[in-house]
Amino acid sequence: MMGRVVAAIGLKGWVKLKSFTADADGLDQFAEWAVRTREGWRFMALEEFAVRPNGTAAKLAGCEDRDGAERLKGADIAVPRAALGETEEGSVFQVDLVGLEVVDEGGERLGTVESFFETGETSVMVVSGMKERLIPFVAEFVRAVDRESRRITVDWKADYDA
Repeated sequence: MMGRVVAAIGLKGWVKLKSFTADADGLDQFAEWAVRTREGWRFMALEEFAVRPNGTAAKLAGCEDRDGAERLKGADIAVPRAALGETEEGSVFQVDLVGLEVVDEGGERLGTVESFFETGETSVMVVSGMKERLIPFVAEFVRAVDRESRRITVDWKADYDA
């Protein structure tokens, strides 16, 4: 997920966004967005984009008035994985981690990465196994990411789940 529509702006179909990218204008570099509405995912071309003092805003093709913008409220925004390109050395895209096995430092399997969500400055990894675990994706807990072996090693103790 790269963002979410949070509100309609004005009368001409503009929407206010909450961007999950590192830079407020991170979504501007993608000409087409995948937008998850109540009816499912659909692709929408980006017509205009603006970073304003009161937030980030966008105008999407097919969203021509306030009613259309209101219907997008709460919609998740993503881009096709191919549009992201390759990561820099030492970086990963969260989408590339979904499905990887998660183990503790002793090698015990904790589950599989199902998804991520944001809590302010921190991404949280949702790990499903015998039980669901929410593990902050920060250096304090994530010790190694081995995409080749499809494994993430974490410093996670059973009593953290209590």
